[in-house]
Amino acid sequence: MTTAHRSELNKEQIEAVETIEGPLLIIAGAGSGKTRVITYRIACMLSSGIPQKAILALTFTNKAAREMQERVRELTGKKLAGLSISTFHAFGVRVLRSHIHRLGYRENFSIYDVADQHDLLKETAREIAFSLESVDTTKLLALFSRVKTRMMPMAELAIAYQELYREYQSHMKLYNAVDFDDLIALPIKLLESFPDVLVEYRNQFRYVLVDEFQDTSRQQYRFMKLLGHSSGNVCVVGDDDQSIYSWRGADFGNILEFEKDFPGCREIKLERNYRSTDTILAAANGVISHNKNRKGKNLWTGTKGGKPIELYYPEDDRQEGLFIAEKIKTLAMREGLKYHDVGVLVRTNSLFRSLEEAFLAENIPYRTTGGQSFFQRKEIKDIIAYLRLMANPDDDISLLRVLNTPRRGIGKRTLEQITELAVSRGASLHTGIQAALHAADSPLPPKAQGDLHAFLDLIEEYRPRFLAKKKLGDTLKAFVEDIDYWAHLVAENQKSDKAAKWKYRNIEIFIGIVRDYERDPDNQNSGVFDFLNRISLNSRDEPDPKDSSGKINLMTIHAAKGLEHEVVFLAGVEEHLIPHARAIEENPDNIEEERRLFYVAITRARQKLFITACRKRRVMREIVESLPSPFLEEIPESLMQLMEMDEPVETDEAVDYFARIKAQFASGG
Repeated sequence: MTTAHRSELNKEQIEAVETIEGPLLIIAGAGSGKTRVITYRIACMLSSGIPQKAILALTFTNKAAREMQERVRELTGKKLAGLSISTFHAFGVRVLRSHIHRLGYRENFSIYDVADQHDLLKETAREIAFSLESVDTTKLLALFSRVKTRMMPMAELAIAYQELYREYQSHMKLYNAVDFDDLIALPIKLLESFPDVLVEYRNQFRYVLVDEFQDTSRQQYRFMKLLGHSSGNVCVVGDDDQSIYSWRGADFGNILEFEKDFPGCREIKLERNYRSTDTILAAANGVISHNKNRKGKNLWTGTKGGKPIELYYPEDDRQEGLFIAEKIKTLAMREGLKYHDVGVLVRTNSLFRSLEEAFLAENIPYRTTGGQSFFQRKEIKDIIAYLRLMANPDDDISLLRVLNTPRRGIGKRTLEQITELAVSRGASLHTGIQAALHAADSPLPPKAQGDLHAFLDLIEEYRPRFLAKKKLGDTLKAFVEDIDYWAHLVAENQKSDKAAKWKYRNIEIFIGIVRDYERDPDNQNSGVFDFLNRISLNSRDEPDPKDSSGKINLMTIHAAKGLEHEVVFLAGVEEHLIPHARAIEENPDNIEEERRLFYVAITRARQKLFITACRKRRVMREIVESLPSPFLEEIPESLMQLMEMDEPVETDEAVDYFARIKAQFASGG
């Protein structure tokens, strides 16, 4: 490693980078430069003469693998055609492509996604006359996954399901297909069943590195152990305090197993944090110190003088959303904060809605991660498509979405005939329908004509009412009832009345959003066009490259892991939400993982952390009293400041802010 490279690392990082031989456990605290250590370590190995083909680095996402590869390339200036940096599953595919014939499969196997698995399960059930009428197939496939990944013995699977599982697996092999779990399970089977295959991979990959080790499952650990146990040159990097994925099989106990399975293992702790202020780190340390099952560490930083954590108690979730939106705008105006530097984190995506409402009301652009945006839910997209069609009957995409929603019996052949007519005339589908209905020699059968007439009559009846710029919410409510969308949801969710009710409740919430929008005195134009434009501008996936302010990052805490933001808002820090009541009900020991989740949330903040806990919260149709999360008591009192709800920005301040922005554009800055 060059002197220049050494100067960019601290003492512990240098030790981790230069310890190449033998087993090594790197405990890398939040923001401690973990990725830098891994990439510098690979670069150091290459510069010491270790061939590229002898190194295998495993991580969890394709993005992380690409970034790691690119950083090693920048450090070494070399082409890396022989270096293997991969996800566990991609490496599993590589092993299977070479050797799956040993297990009785053909090399051109297919990888089934979730939809394929559901289809195969239904087909298998039909063939053995197994009724799935009252079965939640998603939960059943999850049970099958637990059996396949050895998280649950076959004996614990209900006897009625055991035959179905075996037949399902038999069909999978018959169709020369594997699923996501097989990409780890089958390579393990190959390595354990065929010694020559195991020797081949052990001889090639004499150095193994594993990133995010705390997120490995028992299966992934077995895979890694098989590959690296012979040479012993295995380096694992992780942080047990950030293990938050047990629900998908992650087992931070692998860290303890590693120390047992690789005797003489060297341990290096990276405790210096390069991300957050001392206040934020002290708060994080105060919380996580309450966990008993952890490796002791204490994060510290050279960034002193951090601002206190601000704690707010809004009256309800609506006030919470408005407060966060207004606070963000205030920071943008007073301190020049960019929207893309803000993270708004929640425990579950069910809390997105009130925040999205507030961002829409305040014209703040945002993107959601880790859960579906309220406005991207199917039932909401259906209603929005109807509104778009009312605003613009020539919107083919919206028309196609709602033509048979609810079902109107308009078949594929009818749609093909309408489309052919529209294309031949260079017209929209709406015009094509009108032409087909009024043509003397209409190609459509009488029933199809009747169904299409009813559809057009519906649009023509409601369109002027939606364009009237008054009582938009009332009109939408009447329309939803007129098309009997409730009956449609019941038909679509025959196995779950609860799901139908939940989706219809979302429609009612959406109608409420429309009404709030109408009542907002700041909306100069409260018509359907302006409302749709507002939704469209906030649902675009890609930010405008000319917009330096970007978009707010609204995400679940799980999705925020590995990211960082200048300013973080933790919303809904309430009892029953964090720690989540369901997680604790399932297993009281989950309290430690819930605390780790809170720790991860705190350590996403670089400079400033705001926490909100509502006094009341809407849950379905009810308003329930809320209490602050018990985790708040674990933050040292001296680090937090209880705040009153902010006053709005004064007009003069806003004028000064916009004047600065105008001057910036004028100067080309």
